[in-house]
Amino acid sequence: MPTSVNALDLVLELTVLLGEDMTQSLASDHLTEPRAHLLWVLGAQGPSTQKSLAEALNVSARNITGLVDGLEQTGYVIRAPHPDDRRATLVSTTERGAAIVDAFQSGQKELAEQLFGPMAPGELDQFVTSLTGVVERLRAAIAEGRPA
Repeated sequence: MPTSVNALDLVLELTVLLGEDMTQSLASDHLTEPRAHLLWVLGAQGPSTQKSLAEALNVSARNITGLVDGLEQTGYVIRAPHPDDRRATLVSTTERGAAIVDAFQSGQKELAEQLFGPMAPGELDQFVTSLTGVVERLRAAIAEGRPA
């Protein structure tokens, strides 16, 4: 009979495996996880100021500048003056950046199908319900300042 420690071990192993899979996948496009996250956010919200990107990624202005610099140098994003605020700069994906965001979205769907497609509907429902409870308990613990 599995214990809660066995369950935690499996969740931790899943986390490591997903991280390794992501790192390998991103390396083929010369991307890091933080840069990919920034592209993912741009894909979701469209052209954005560096300030809004820093907030979305929960990083400092200095960090976002470095991430945008790197993505700009590799041709994934461009900076342009904000049309309504002379002090702000908009960051947008280039054609290459938009293509990689599309690839991320396709990859997400493929991985979801690979991992969860074989599950019976009831099994998937129970898995999602159980995992949602785990995530909510961890979020609450962190919000209360008592991380695990």
